Amino acid sequence: MATWIATIIGIVAFTVLAPIVGCLLDGVDRKISARMQGRVGPSILQPYYDVRKLLEKERASVNTVEGTYIACALLFALVAGGVFFSGGNLLLCIFVITLSSLFFIMAAYSTRSPYAEVGAHRETLQVMCYEPMVLMMAIVVFQASGSFDIAGLFSLDTPIIATTFGAWVGLLVILTIKLRKSPFDISSSHHAHQEIVRGITTEMSGPTLAKVEILHWVENVLFMGWVGMFFINANPISIAVAIIVAVLVYLFEIWIDNNFARVKWQAMFKIAWLSSLVLGGVNIAIIAFI
Repeated sequence: MATWIATIIGIVAFTVLAPIVGCLLDGVDRKISARMQGRVGPSILQPYYDVRKLLEKERASVNTVEGTYIACALLFALVAGGVFFSGGNLLLCIFVITLSSLFFIMAAYSTRSPYAEVGAHRETLQVMCYEPMVLMMAIVVFQASGSFDIAGLFSLDTPIIATTFGAWVGLLVILTIKLRKSPFDISSSHHAHQEIVRGITTEMSGPTLAKVEILHWVENVLFMGWVGMFFINANPISIAVAIIVAVLVYLFEIWIDNNFARVKWQAMFKIAWLSSLVLGGVNIAIIAFI
């Protein structure tokens, strides 16, 4: 009973705080990207202004289910984040966030737009690319800590990064896909010179598109949590270390996004799966024989 109460509290807290943190991260991303391109850039709060403007627009949709699918995608992303940050089961968190991705894909397919369907195909490919490494990450965490529960990491004497470094590096490789950064932003690029139309979100507008933006904010906070969990242990200082590492990794992803051209899906598939097999697979084998 106590576990369920903690999870519910975690979901509520994540629902309130994650969009705020995610919005600020997006604003910092835009500001740094602009500076790297020789521009002044928008205000750090510009993502909030954009979403507020979208929410004020008239609701328009090509069908009656698109908005429902997006709402479900956002709901499951919030549940996944709440489960993770309340110290819940990592495997459950992964399954729920994957379900969120599937609802997002279904929303694009439901529009019957050729551009949105191409984006949905590409989004499905992205899921196929990063999912093996995500599952290997969960296995490695279980091997190193003895449990899938995130709360168990806080009882360890040393952080698991010492024995899971390979899987952590593999996570950084597929993190570029999950954060929708170049060179792996094939389903819906945020760089204007790469797409004539918006890919998977082509037919989404108004409040529906606002939910998509909030969904991305929430996902980014969750994924940064995955990066930081490898540095958590019984020492309270480890929380600060985990946050610092997550921030540095996010800045590194911004640098990658602005310095590499987008690749074809075949290259993305090869890079992601080779990273999973080599970094994740070898790490699992090493821990198994230690």
